[in-house]
Amino acid sequence: MRISGGELSARTLLSCFFRCYFIGAAYNTRGLQHVGLAFAMEPGLKAIYPDESVRNAVWPRYMQLYNTHFFWTPLLVGLFLSLEEKIAQGVAPAEMLDNVKTTTAFTLSAIGDTFFSASLMGLWGLSAACLVATGYFQALVVLVAALFVAIQVFKLLTFFAGYREGFQVLRRIRRWDLVNLGRRVKVVNAVLLSLFWLLILPWGRMRGTLADAALVGVLAVWAATRPTVSREIVLFALAAAWIALRSL
Repeated sequence: MRISGGELSARTLLSCFFRCYFIGAAYNTRGLQHVGLAFAMEPGLKAIYPDESVRNAVWPRYMQLYNTHFFWTPLLVGLFLSLEEKIAQGVAPAEMLDNVKTTTAFTLSAIGDTFFSASLMGLWGLSAACLVATGYFQALVVLVAALFVAIQVFKLLTFFAGYREGFQVLRRIRRWDLVNLGRRVKVVNAVLLSLFWLLILPWGRMRGTLADAALVGVLAVWAATRPTVSREIVLFALAAAWIALRSL
């Protein structure tokens, strides 16, 4: 069976997709994830370039420096496979892949670190901590299972989107505005952190905890916007408010 938008079979594409889970298995200081990338691309390249001598000339494109956030790896592998088909057909120059591999991979790496690692993983950790503090262990198991399935579905869908749509998928990701969305998630994380403090501290210390929670909440909301006020002035005002609340 062929996937709409390309020439590779579903079996070949799935083989490439599952190999994406091993992207960091041969991580090294010379090329970072380049060995894992070549491993993930191998089934597709064998199908695109049946002639081994031609395929051997393609391998150097994947043995250079490569590194990105592991949540984006399937999308990029799908995109590279789509581009390799165009190169094999003479529609696109081979040099285009090197340019895409360097600029797109590192850009998505930065977005991944900001949105997935700094925001979503923090949301997951704080949500789990609050559920443990309240004793909702069954809800925690459900949350873990749901998030695990969600990220696998995300990887699979972005892999096939990258293969079917090629460069068009990058425009869609840009419209998601993940950087600003990550800032909003961090506001939620600040609220969850304050809630966690309220859950674990004795009620006799609640007044001071509320002051701490108010400080963190206000500071997070301010940081998540586009502030025009000097940070020093804001921090001074928040510190004064915190001292006032603690002295009540």
